[in-house]
Amino acid sequence: MKTEWGCAAVVAVVAVLLRMPVESSAQTEDSNSSADTQVLQLDAVVAEALDKNPEAQAAPHTIKALERRVPQVTALPDPTVAVGWAGNPAPFSTMSGDPSSYRGVTVSEQFPTFGKLKLQGQMAGRDVEAAQTDYEAVRRRVTAEVKSAFYDYFYFDKAIRTTNQNKELLEKLSKIAEAQYRVGKGMQQDVLRSQIEISMLQEKLTELERQRATAQARINALMQRPPETPLAPPAEIEPRKVQYSLEELYGMALSNDTAAQRTEKMIDRGRLSVALAQKQYRPDIGVSYMYQQRTAQQDMNGFTFSVNIPVFYRAKQRQAVAEASEELMSAEKMRDNRLNEVRFELKQQYLAAESSERLLDLYSKAIVPQSSLALESSMAGYETGKIDFLSLIANFTSLLNYETDYYRQLADYLTAIAQMESLTGVDITSAQPGNGLPAGKGM
Repeated sequence: MKTEWGCAAVVAVVAVLLRMPVESSAQTEDSNSSADTQVLQLDAVVAEALDKNPEAQAAPHTIKALERRVPQVTALPDPTVAVGWAGNPAPFSTMSGDPSSYRGVTVSEQFPTFGKLKLQGQMAGRDVEAAQTDYEAVRRRVTAEVKSAFYDYFYFDKAIRTTNQNKELLEKLSKIAEAQYRVGKGMQQDVLRSQIEISMLQEKLTELERQRATAQARINALMQRPPETPLAPPAEIEPRKVQYSLEELYGMALSNDTAAQRTEKMIDRGRLSVALAQKQYRPDIGVSYMYQQRTAQQDMNGFTFSVNIPVFYRAKQRQAVAEASEELMSAEKMRDNRLNEVRFELKQQYLAAESSERLLDLYSKAIVPQSSLALESSMAGYETGKIDFLSLIANFTSLLNYETDYYRQLADYLTAIAQMESLTGVDITSAQPGNGLPAGKGM
């Protein structure tokens, strides 16, 4: 049998401690902020990851290397210089009295058909532009990965704090139940049940701490730090409303997706490649100047013009055009495939964000408040003897689960937004149209 004193003691502890986590955590945060203002800011993590990421660092060098290729492919072929003599075997000597004996030099240059060098330069330029989109793709990917890791770290940190606070409450309740049982005013099953719940919370804490350590190691890896490097607690984050419809997001993604942009550059390059292959049917022109010095006669100057004749066009030029055409069609199909993938990926993330947003609203406005009321009601019922201790513990556990579920949904919601921003290249939580999302700048 529960006495009025025992019920009142349990209810008093529950009522006080239900309010303590918020107050004590606020006091703790205030004391921590006054003593040490260090918290892990998302923007700082993104900036450091982009600054130190090896792939992001390598991309500008790739772009510069490709830029150096443009003047190479647009320059004329190197001229050739030849020297020769006839008459005596001795180098540069002539045979006196022989009018056919001479020594001379010849300079030759090859001039490609008009337009070939320009097309080669344009193709190299498309390679540069494709590399630039690759660079932007790396920055967006790293930014999205950092945000996802940060939001996981935030969730596990919140879940651990909430679980620890509730574990302290359960331990106090267990001590009260144990004290009542020792004096014959409580039931043994209440003590055992509370101890089981404490053990289950300890198991949950162990798993949460492991997952938080994994998220911490992931953030450190993205910042090129040793995995064991300690991190400050994450800064507070709040849900932000997506300001665009799905159709508007489709339009931005199809225009700004880096993979789609790269395939467009490759399509342009393919068209130029076809045009260049077709120009190979036209011969190049060779020009040579010859100067000969003769002993018995006057020096002689001469010019030679030559052209290559594409007599093997079936095996060379025709096949080159067919090859370039096939590559162009392949690039066009890859473009179409990527656009389909973009739509799917965006739809997937949009649905995930939409679902998490509804759940966040449900948790914050209905489930958590209702669970709190249910716990308070069970406390009142326990005080009057209408609710047993096990029912009180069950309501308490439900409230704990809903509180941690809220932070899980918040992390999932923001992660989905980060993925959509990576696809669209736009800060989709800003109401300003055309607000670009600079690489390294997040929500």
